[in-house]
Amino acid sequence: MDASTTTLRERKRRQTRELLIETGRRLFEANGYDETTIADIAATAEIGTRTFFAYFESKEQLLFDETDPRVVSAVEAIRTRAADETPAQTLLRGLRSDAIEAEAHNPVAQLRLRLLPDVSAIQARALRLQLDAQDEIQRELQSSYPELSAVEAATVVGAFIGAVAAAYRALGEEGAIDERQHEVHAVVERVLRSH
Repeated sequence: MDASTTTLRERKRRQTRELLIETGRRLFEANGYDETTIADIAATAEIGTRTFFAYFESKEQLLFDETDPRVVSAVEAIRTRAADETPAQTLLRGLRSDAIEAEAHNPVAQLRLRLLPDVSAIQARALRLQLDAQDEIQRELQSSYPELSAVEAATVVGAFIGAVAAAYRALGEEGAIDERQHEVHAVVERVLRSH
């Protein structure tokens, strides 16, 4: 929806959501994730904690977009695949998305990646979302490649997502996120194309 078709209520709701995300990010950066409470976030944003829970179920949810650009990109790549494109080629093409590129510059995504190795609540949420993403991408892949069984589609998706995740872990926190992202994508592409 664009600004001309959204209602005032929808715009206020989006503004409040964005305010809570930005307030949480600033407080996590300044005070630390574990030291920042939902009450702190709500008070700084000048809302009640009940209002916070109308938008988010937990503070770690502030660090995760409603839609993951990597999933959206993978699904879009699958839906627009060329007839002669293999599943791996399709998923690799999905990595080359403007939305994924933009995420590398998103301060919330950058903070999430910095906190991920040390905060179990963020790790748990990331794992849950990763499993959901694998299921969604696997269903889409199987639909687009009917010759693949459910197990084969799940294996391709699991190998692909596992390769990306392992490359990020191996790379660690060296360099800027956008540089790491480019390196991970290049390595995954090189490895998957050679096997």
